[in-house]
Amino acid sequence: MTETLRIFDKIISDRGSRYAVSGGAARDREQAQALIADLTRNKRFARATHNTWAGILSGEPVKDDDGETGAGALILQMLDRAGVADHIVIVTRWYGGKHLGGDRFRHVADAVRHYLRETGQGVA
Repeated sequence: MTETLRIFDKIISDRGSRYAVSGGAARDREQAQALIADLTRNKRFARATHNTWAGILSGEPVKDDDGETGAGALILQMLDRAGVADHIVIVTRWYGGKHLGGDRFRHVADAVRHYLRETGQGVA
């Protein structure tokens, strides 16, 4: 994995679902895709149910829900509020078999806050 990719694994667990958060500097979609490719070279992350991500790259908002509808928009909103640009945040979820309803958005937000706090990227 690249040195610019930071991974915080096993940060949230709820009803069998587990979450991790990762991220790194990226100026454009190509660099963002390279970071995601680095992350998913790890079989554990490649087998995750969702690797949702977002970033403001060269002033343009970019996101991918990866099947976790609405999660990319939430990550993007939080990065915008925190003033974080040219950086992506990836929230990974391993589905545990039980629907979490609205709690999944709380977990995505908590994961992004964890990443921002641990990396000093901004205040969410």
